[in-house]
Amino acid sequence: MSEREFVDFVTVRDKLLEAIERRGEISYEQTMALQHAEWKASKGGHPTGEIKIDPSVFGNLLAALMENEKLKEHPEVCSKLAELSPLTVADVRVIIASKRIAMDTSEVEEVITTIRQHVL
Repeated sequence: MSEREFVDFVTVRDKLLEAIERRGEISYEQTMALQHAEWKASKGGHPTGEIKIDPSVFGNLLAALMENEKLKEHPEVCSKLAELSPLTVADVRVIIASKRIAMDTSEVEEVITTIRQHVL
């Protein structure tokens, strides 16, 4: 079984644009993914509009979140947190609920602090 690789929207956009250059076209599904990636990779892609959109920021944030004791066993949750960069307790709880990760409010606030350190 191969290890999964998590990428940000900027990388997705760039890879799909490269595919268009190589092949001349992409599938309908890839076109929809490209439109979504272009929107999310723009400043308007985050509710606050002030999040840094850069592959290195995503990678650094993902690595920092993977150091969290409760999150490190769930790389897909860390990736989603890095991708969405939630800045409220409620938003983080929605994401971690998918894997039933139990965190008290202070632990969630630590996650938010990590996110803020990387994206603002």
